[in-house]
Amino acid sequence: MPIAVTGSIATDHLMTFGGKFRDSLVVDQLDKISVSFLADDLEVRRGGVAANIAFGMACLGLDPVLVGAVGHDFADYRSWLERHGVDCGSVHTSDEHHTARFVCTTDSSHAQIATFYPGAMSEARKIELAPVADRVGGLDLVVVGANDPEAMRRHTDECRDRGYAFAADPSQQLAWSDGELIRELIDGATYFLSNEYESALTEQKTGWNTEEILTRVGVVVTTLGSEGVRIHRKGEAPIHVGVAPVRGLVDPTGVGDGFRAGFLASVGWGLDLERAAQVGCLLAAHVIETVGPQEYHLTRETFLGRLAEAYGDDAAADVEPMLTRVQEKITGS
Repeated sequence: MPIAVTGSIATDHLMTFGGKFRDSLVVDQLDKISVSFLADDLEVRRGGVAANIAFGMACLGLDPVLVGAVGHDFADYRSWLERHGVDCGSVHTSDEHHTARFVCTTDSSHAQIATFYPGAMSEARKIELAPVADRVGGLDLVVVGANDPEAMRRHTDECRDRGYAFAADPSQQLAWSDGELIRELIDGATYFLSNEYESALTEQKTGWNTEEILTRVGVVVTTLGSEGVRIHRKGEAPIHVGVAPVRGLVDPTGVGDGFRAGFLASVGWGLDLERAAQVGCLLAAHVIETVGPQEYHLTRETFLGRLAEAYGDDAAADVEPMLTRVQEKITGS
C-alpha cells in the first residue's frame, strides 16, 4: 500500500544575499526592525513540504500519494509531479485562491529569512483521508506535514480514529502553535520528525521531555544539521548517523524534506532505522547541491556509489534491491 503525504504545496521564490543578515541586525532594536537586502539573483522553483517529500520518494521508485490544496495555477506543477511518479489524484483545487507562495532569501552563511503565503492551502482542511485510502487501496502511512493548522488537526484526528499509522512532521508550524496543539499533533504518531531547534521548541511548549514524548510516539527522529541525525526509541540506545559528503553547498532550501523523503521511502521498503537515516542523509545531500528542492537528478548507479562511499558497502547492498524502479522514472530533469 502507498504512503500519503499531506502538507503544503507551494511555489518557491528563492533569492540569495551576498552578505550576512547578522551584520545588519541590531539586537536591542529588533522591535523597530526595518531593513532590506539587495538580492543577487532570483530563482522560481516548485516547493512545499508535501510536494518536496513526495517528489523525493517518487524519484526513489515509490508511488507516493500527494494530499493538499492548490489553485488553478497548479497545472504545470501537477504535470511535473505526475511525470516524476507522484500520484496527484487526491489534490484539492481551490476555486478562489492561488497556490501557496514561499519567498525566501539566503545569506552567505546559509541563514534564511522567509515569508509564506498560504493561499489555497487554507482549504486543505476540507480534505478527508478515507476517500484517499479507498481510491488507492489503503494506506501504509500518512505523513502529516506542515499545512493549514486545521488540516493538520483533522488529518491527525482521522489517522487516530481510523487506525492509520502516521508520521507527525509539523516543522515550520511549531513556531506559532501552542503546547495543546503540538501535543495533539504528535500524540500517537509512529514517527515524530523535527530538527534540533524544533525538538527543543516542542519540549518547551508541551512540557514533555524526550522520555515523555517516547511514551506517546514510537520513534523520534531529530535532524542535526551538519551533525547528521539522531533517532530515539523507548528503552533503546539512540542511533546517530552522520551526514553524507556533499559535493558543493548551493542552497539549503528543502534539505529537511529531502531527508524525510529518503527516510520514509526506506521505511516503506522495510529497511531498519539506521539504513533509513543513511538514505535520508544522502538524498538531503543531493538537495543541498542544487538550487530548489526538486532540481536534483538521481541515477541508480551514482546513488548506490555515493551510499557505499558514505556508509559502506553493506549499506549499498541493502538498498540496491529497493532501487529497481529508479531507472524507470524520470528523476529530476
